[in-house]
Amino acid sequence: MKTSGSTVLLVEDDANDVFLMQRAFSKANVTNPLHVARDGQEAIEYLNHLGSFADATRYPPPALMVLDLKMPRKNGFETLEWLRQQPGLKRVVAVVLSSSRQMTDINRAYDLGANSYLVKPGDFQKLVDLVNLLADYWLAVNEKPDIENEAESVSKMSCAETQSESWTTISRS
Repeated sequence: MKTSGSTVLLVEDDANDVFLMQRAFSKANVTNPLHVARDGQEAIEYLNHLGSFADATRYPPPALMVLDLKMPRKNGFETLEWLRQQPGLKRVVAVVLSSSRQMTDINRAYDLGANSYLVKPGDFQKLVDLVNLLADYWLAVNEKPDIENEAESVSKMSCAETQSESWTTISRS
């Protein structure tokens, strides 16, 4: 059920946390490809297919990005802000996984476009349970947006379609 082939991008600078997440994915029987970026700058390189991530076949767009906040070079907030400004990538599902429970961090992450904010559990079995929840919801149940054709579909919409969709959204509220 959890194996859809959709790629997961883990953006985490702590080697121990990377190892624990890889083990938790394995223990939870989540077989989706899991790629790792060691900080926000590397995540941007991955998403733009730059440097060692140039091969788009080997490094496909992720269906889910699991993002730490406190990292060197580009932190999670800067990465989220950048991501949501990219026409071809702003639909990537971004789940923050941080050790911070500070309301300022939580609010800022959501303000910058996080789809979810989770706190890293201190116990490995709870991490496995969390990975199960992530996989069940974001990779199995959730309808994924079309990331690769997003910029193209927005540019093809006529003004009337855009206004009609806006009106439908407003009238449902």
